[in-house]
Formats: sequence, C-alpha cells, structure tokens
Amino acid sequence: MTKSDASKEKAGSIDENIPLESPNGNSANQNGAGGDGDVGLKAKMSLLNGCTVIVGSIIGSGIFVSPTGVLKHTGSVNLALIVWVISGVFSMVGAYCYAELGTMIRKSGADYAYIMETFGPFMAFIRLWIECMIVRPCSQAIVALTFSTYVLKPFFPDCSPPDDAARLLAVCCILILTFVNCWDVKWATNVQDIFTYAKLFALFLIIGFGAYLLAAGNTKYFNFENSNTEVTSIALSFYSGLFAYNGWNYLNFIIEELIDPVKNLPRAIAISCTLVTIVYVLANVSFYTILSPDEVLGSSAVAVTFAERAFGMFAWTIPVFVALSTFGAVNGILLTSSRLFYAGACQGQMPEILTMIQIQRFTPTPAVLIMALLSMLYLTVSDIFALINYVGFATWLSIGVSVLCLPWLRWAQPNLPRPIRVSLVFPVVYLIATAFVTIVPMYASPVETGYGILMILTSVPVYLIFIAWKNKPKWFQNTMVSATKMLQKLLMVVGKSKPAQV
Repeated sequence: MTKSDASKEKAGSIDENIPLESPNGNSANQNGAGGDGDVGLKAKMSLLNGCTVIVGSIIGSGIFVSPTGVLKHTGSVNLALIVWVISGVFSMVGAYCYAELGTMIRKSGADYAYIMETFGPFMAFIRLWIECMIVRPCSQAIVALTFSTYVLKPFFPDCSPPDDAARLLAVCCILILTFVNCWDVKWATNVQDIFTYAKLFALFLIIGFGAYLLAAGNTKYFNFENSNTEVTSIALSFYSGLFAYNGWNYLNFIIEELIDPVKNLPRAIAISCTLVTIVYVLANVSFYTILSPDEVLGSSAVAVTFAERAFGMFAWTIPVFVALSTFGAVNGILLTSSRLFYAGACQGQMPEILTMIQIQRFTPTPAVLIMALLSMLYLTVSDIFALINYVGFATWLSIGVSVLCLPWLRWAQPNLPRPIRVSLVFPVVYLIATAFVTIVPMYASPVETGYGILMILTSVPVYLIFIAWKNKPKWFQNTMVSATKMLQKLLMVVGKSKPAQV
C-alpha cells in the first residue's frame, strides 16, 4: 500500500458518500442535513440566553450551601465581604479578557481554542485533558449529588438521605438533562432560563429579608474583629471566593451558537458578572444580619440555617430553591462542557465521533453523551470532592495561561482582527492575581498540589500515544474506523459541513 493510499484510507474513516436515513425519510450526509441546511452548530442563543448561561453556571449550590470557606480564612465578617467583592471584580476582569479572545477566535472551546491558537497543540491538550476528563464531569457529579440531597431532604428531615438513593436520583437528573441537550439547544437554553430565574428569586427572597433585618438594626456582626491577615490565609480565602464565581467563562465555550457575538458577548459578560457580584455580596450581608460567624462556620447549609431562623414554617422553600438552582447548574455544565469535547475533537485531539452533529437536531449528541457518561462514572467514586480539590489550582492556572494568550497574541500576531480591544492593564492585573491565588495555596497545601500535578502529568503519555504518534498499527486504525461508523449510524450523526469548493 502506498503512502497516498494509506492517507486515503485514514481520511475515509467516515464514509461521506453513503447517506444516513433520517427518521422522516430524508437522507443526510456531510454536505447537508435532511433538507434543513448545512450540518453544524446553529446560532440560536440571544443576549438573554447568554446572560442566563453565565448566571446559571456561576450560581450553583455554593452560595446557598456553604459560603464558610471565605469566613474561615478571613476570620471576620467585614473582611469576608471584601473578599467576595474583590473576587467578583477579579472574575469580571478575566471575563473581559475573554471577551477580546472570544470575538477574535470565534471557535467553541473557549480557553482550549485560545491556547491552541497561541501555544500549540500540546499545551492545549493538557488543558483539554484536565477539564474534560476530571474537572467538568466531577463538578457535574457533585452538583447533581447536591441536587438529589436537597430533593430528598424533606423526606429525611432529621438525618442525611441514604447515599444510594441520592446517587440514583443524581443519575436521573443527569439523564433527563442529557435528553434535553441532545434534543434541542433551545430546550437546553429554556431550561437554563427558567432555573436561573428560580435561583435568583430565592436569592432575592434572602436579600429582601436581610435588607429588612439590616434596616431594623441587626448589624452587630459586621466588624473586623478576629481578622486573619496572613498572606496564606488571604490567598486561601480568595480561592474559596473565586470557586463560587467559577463559570464566568462558560459562554465562550458555546460562542458559535451565540447570535451576534461581537455585540452580545461583552454585554452578557457585563450584565451577568455585575449581577452575580451584587447578589453574592448582598446574600452574604443577609446571612450575617441574623447568623453569627460561629453559626455560619458550624453550618453545612448556611441558606437553610438562615431560612430556619428567618422564615419559620416556610423554611422548606429554600431547600426547594437550592434543588432548582443545582438542577440548572447541572444543565449549564452539560451544555458548555459538551462543546469543549466537540472543540477538542474538531482539532483531532478527541475521538472523531465527537465532531459529529445530529442530522435533525443540530446538537453535538455524541459529545453530550460522553460528558453524561463520565459524570455518572464519577458518581461511583466515594470521595469525588477531594478529587476536585486536587485539581482546583490547575483550573485557575490554566485560566491564567488563557489570559496570557491576550498579550502574547498582541505581540505575536498584531494583525489579527480584534472587534474588541481591552486595555493591557486588565490581563496584567489578572495574571498577577492568578499567580497569587495559585502559588500561595501550593505552599499552604502541598499534598493537594502534588496530586494535582500528578493528574496534569497523566496527559503527557496520553498525548504521546494517541495524538503525537501518527503511524499507529493498522489493526488499531481499522478498529477506530469501524467503531466510528457504527456509532455514526446508531446516533444518526454526521460531520460538520464544510464550505462548498468553488
């Protein structure tokens, strides 16, 4: 077999000339989709959808369940509130850096696409590996478990719900949202809209009652007493605060599906990050109008403790809203994470089947399914919370590398079209702050850092074997081709359409 023949055989891993039969009787191939137009991700998301994706992804269970991490490391209420404000501003600075990158490099995958463009495939794969295989599915599993725990809580008021029941309900949550995301992007964004409104309503209830208590003079806990100003403690407090804001970059992962991204991406970022920062700070103020610092530190669910003290017989409403909040957060993680798998596959760094789009629904069905399967796999792990802690610093480190792409590309590729240009002060400030919140915790928590580094290093042999090694055995190539064809027919998916050759 000649080299040319081998290339043709490899390129023919998907038989583009054999039409796939759609359920309505129309055929679809690589160049179309059942008469509905080109196969590809469609721009269906409005500015409002964009805002709810960001807000819904940021506000999960953290602000409701346990905002004790910041207080634990700051020592005082006033210093904790300052950390919440600075964490919000810090996240907004990073989001504006992503606005320039997102409108300059308009590809799904966000920071993965930016690192690929700037630093090449190896660095991009490390980011892809950590995010796709560990951080995102683990995060989704944790949020789904939180959802199931709060759904079951009314049935077990005096004890924790059975672990097996909580995990089975978490699986049901993931499966329902997997169906929604496979069926239609609009369905997924509608779910995000509705549950974002629900969680904001719950927070506004807490904030409203807190404002009433504040006006009544409940201010005795607002002071700087017992403030801890050690550098390591301040860094760890920001680490906890920034974790609560995690998700501000999720809209960039689905930028191909956002209508008029040059106009709507920066607007969505400004509206969402400002709203979340205000809501987070005011919610924390409300908590401390009625709860002492000791009560907050001793509570595993601060919002529920607040509701029991403030709402009396209506305290049950807050666990319901926490469940709604986490349900929407699971949807947001699934919606955006599946696009990261899709983006990695389009660059040849994930299996080819993940580049496929469902011929009628125009959704990345294989990518949604693999994200759901990984999340359910992590539900079998006994302590996945520890796993997230191990790779938490790697997440912020990789986001820092993504922000570094902005000044680097200004220097290396000054002629790239930039519909939005942010001041270089923003990435510089963000990079300095990122170094602070990653390097200092490494010194304070060396064991977690060591595990995180080991997880990052697992990407190296995977990259060398599956991506860098081009001349793989013929049996391996044939197996991958057969598996891809089988899955393509089973899921009714085809590759993204390419522009017609003139």
